Amino acid sequence: MTIQSVIAEHIEITPGICGGKPRIAGHRIKVQDIAIWHERMGMRPDEIVSHYPSITLADVYAALAYYHDHIEEIRQQIEEGEAFAEELKAKTPSLLQQKLKNRNATNHSISFR
Repeated sequence: MTIQSVIAEHIEITPGICGGKPRIAGHRIKVQDIAIWHERMGMRPDEIVSHYPSITLADVYAALAYYHDHIEEIRQQIEEGEAFAEELKAKTPSLLQQKLKNRNATNHSISFR
């Protein structure tokens, strides 16, 4: 069994599921999620498994191997996802901020006699 076949056993890409991005087979956990948790959040592979017990340590290591084999592609996907989230955030006002703004406007229009 080759390294590629081991990774293929744990990682799958299915059009229409998770945007066609590589993910752990049988799950909606994307390779990019594993990469973010490991690199940016400093989670060890065993910590990732403890937070997501439906995946195995082999799944996590396969995701990390896939990530390192396709690092530019996965990093691009992460950047695109972050840009999309920022765009949505800019277009969609916070409901809490809206309520506070409305509340403050109401409080300022009350007159005391």
